[in-house]
Amino acid sequence: MIELRSVAMSYGGTELLSDMTLKLMAGSFHFLTGPSGAGKTTFLKLCYAELMPSGGQLNLFGQDVRDLGRDDIAMLRRRVGVVHQDCQFLDHLPLLENVALPLSVAGRAVDPQELKDLLGWVGLAGQARALPPQLSGGERQRAALARAVILSPDILLADEPTGNLDWEMSLRLLTLLVELNRMGKTVVIATHDLNLIRAAKAQVPARVLRIQNRRLHLAGADL
Repeated sequence: MIELRSVAMSYGGTELLSDMTLKLMAGSFHFLTGPSGAGKTTFLKLCYAELMPSGGQLNLFGQDVRDLGRDDIAMLRRRVGVVHQDCQFLDHLPLLENVALPLSVAGRAVDPQELKDLLGWVGLAGQARALPPQLSGGERQRAALARAVILSPDILLADEPTGNLDWEMSLRLLTLLVELNRMGKTVVIATHDLNLIRAAKAQVPARVLRIQNRRLHLAGADL
């Protein structure tokens, strides 16, 4: 689904990522680790064509991103759900309308029952009419997950989704991500939390990737 062949990424003439080669297969579960500033967010942005590689070849769903036009990339991104660490919402709209926004942007009709079921799945059915400022950090992250999957993407990318959550809420969010993976979705989570990785590896065959010294490595099994 995502294939990198000797991919490099530079900013202002400085190489941040170098010689990355990787295949992310359908239904796989990966964690992405590495020190702050190593390039984890940049890697994720490459995976949904927010950034273009400065070297090498990047294929998304069998297509070289360099061959894609703007409309092609927009269509491709509908197959990739993204959860950012600092999830942003329109504060004047209630939660259910914020979650449904990707459907409106894609020109798709909103099925009220499906939306209700989705909010129930993330445990937010009771907050459907709440405004984003009224939600806790954990509720915002679960709302961001609901918004990310409302178009039924093939891939879910999460950038430090539990970074601001306590352990109980982190596990709750992890449970939802594991459920998505068991439904056949490819999941990639950038995180510093080794305990979260251990908890996931007890439930799914997750692989751990590490960015170090600009390169991508498969981390050891001792994690």
